[in-house]
Amino acid sequence: MKKRNPEKIENAVRDILESIGENPDREGLIQTPRRVAKAWEYFTSGYGQDVKKLLNGAVFKEKYDEMVIVKDIDFFSMCEHHLLPFYGKAHVAYIPSGKIVGLSKIPRLVEVFSRRLQVQERMTQQIADTLFQTLEPDGVAVVIEARHLCMMMRGVEKQNSVATTSAMLGSFRDDERTRNEFLKLISSKLT
Repeated sequence: MKKRNPEKIENAVRDILESIGENPDREGLIQTPRRVAKAWEYFTSGYGQDVKKLLNGAVFKEKYDEMVIVKDIDFFSMCEHHLLPFYGKAHVAYIPSGKIVGLSKIPRLVEVFSRRLQVQERMTQQIADTLFQTLEPDGVAVVIEARHLCMMMRGVEKQNSVATTSAMLGSFRDDERTRNEFLKLISSKLT
């Protein structure tokens, strides 16, 4: 990835403000270009993170061979089509085949991919593919449910719509019972 250039972002924000008829030098907007540049650095911080380094050192040999699920992982991302946020929950599962990963690494993996310009479909697949390649498990499943501001604020303006994507690999794709168990578990609430 190219080196970040906050000054270019600040100049672009000034240009946008002027283009919509605003005065970037008025009191409320003077610091806006700098604030937006800092915000975008955070929104896209996933580009600067190496997924292999994130997971390396957190993969352990273990004989456990039942489903592992981390669900309701909150995330925020930026739609690459309109540069507007989308946000929601990710549900991630795998069935180990000799290797497990530290549980905290799964939400961190979601965070890395969500902190990039994204489409929900790609993000879902990236999470699944990364776990499948790293752990070589019997299967991986990822379901993401998200609300997209590009659909809520503009276009169709449907404030209550939720987009759901899934990626099923290995036994989650091949075995209907395994897939159904996962889907049932992610839809259940703890009492």
